[in-house]
Amino acid sequence: MKLTVVIVNYNVKYYLEQCLYSVERALQGMQGEVYVVDNASSDDSVAYLRRKFPWVYYIENTKNLGFSVANNMAIRKARGEYVLLLNPDTIVGEDTFKQCIAFMDAHQEVGGMGVRQQRVDGSMAPESRRGIPTPWTAFCKMSGLGSRFPQSTVFGRYYMQYLPLDKPCEIEVISGACMFIRADVFRKCGLLDETFFMYGEDVDMSYRILKAGYKNVFYPATILHYKGESTQKSSYRYAIVFHKAMYIFFKKHFSYNFLLLMVVSLLIYGKAFYTYLKNQFRKKDEKEESIMEVMRHKKFMLVGKGYNLQQMEKLMVEHNLYYSVANGLPQKLDPTADYIVFDTDAYSFAEILEWFKHDDPQHKAPQLGTYISISQTILTANSIIQYK
Repeated sequence: MKLTVVIVNYNVKYYLEQCLYSVERALQGMQGEVYVVDNASSDDSVAYLRRKFPWVYYIENTKNLGFSVANNMAIRKARGEYVLLLNPDTIVGEDTFKQCIAFMDAHQEVGGMGVRQQRVDGSMAPESRRGIPTPWTAFCKMSGLGSRFPQSTVFGRYYMQYLPLDKPCEIEVISGACMFIRADVFRKCGLLDETFFMYGEDVDMSYRILKAGYKNVFYPATILHYKGESTQKSSYRYAIVFHKAMYIFFKKHFSYNFLLLMVVSLLIYGKAFYTYLKNQFRKKDEKEESIMEVMRHKKFMLVGKGYNLQQMEKLMVEHNLYYSVANGLPQKLDPTADYIVFDTDAYSFAEILEWFKHDDPQHKAPQLGTYISISQTILTANSIIQYK
């Protein structure tokens, strides 16, 4: 068995449906297996998905055990030479697995690999490549020095923006959204640390891989991380959970330097409190609107062919949404469109991701949407559009 894919799900069945659809394509011609670990979803995820993907192994938990515990349940059963920890709100290209595995086969010193995580506007998510948040690196991140000098190898190490985008390069932290790990690494370093409920476990695992003598590598294959854009990073809950995870990491690995630990801890919880206050003021200023009310102010460009394109148009009409149609891949982005929705039967995931990709931080692009014919659903980072 070459590859075991592990996906932890919690109430995102339509995004996971699309993810599994892309994974199924990417596994063609390869010996692989897929585990979905459901953390007590309330949206009937497993029953819904089991009918469509009977070849997937499902583990159903009766309560939300967190990211680390759920992943470990499947890792213990994994038979693959490589294990991929993959978020349910991602899309992989048809050639992504083959590219990554070929590189790791040729570089036995590589213990873990991350890839280019593409955001819904086509740009690369900065968390695709990160440095270990040592006290100094964390201080630069929290104090804003890293943002001010992103290309500096001294101040900008957290996001490592000084590294090339188009070639493999050594990094320190692999994002848990798409984490290729050699199975032998788990046997040597242990599984994910279950002290981390959510966030931070990828940083800890990456650090342990490095300490065991392996390398972590960024490889420029592309995936889409849908909900990375819509994660409520301004919410108090996110701020507390994320910064608590960072504190656990510091306490575990850098407690020997008490003074630095205290300074970084103050920065961490200060940042969390600032995020909370900012979110409270925003709530007072913003007018509450339903998702579909917001969508009615947006323009969609539909890209597809034949019957599926007709179904996409029907969805637009039913929900009274404003749209235009491109019969085939357009030569360029429509600058007036807010979303460009691709028929994933007419075009490969790899083709869609490559067409939408850009590396210009000043580039203002529409957001990517996809149409999944097996559920007749349009997905964007902000909405799920279905027949009523």
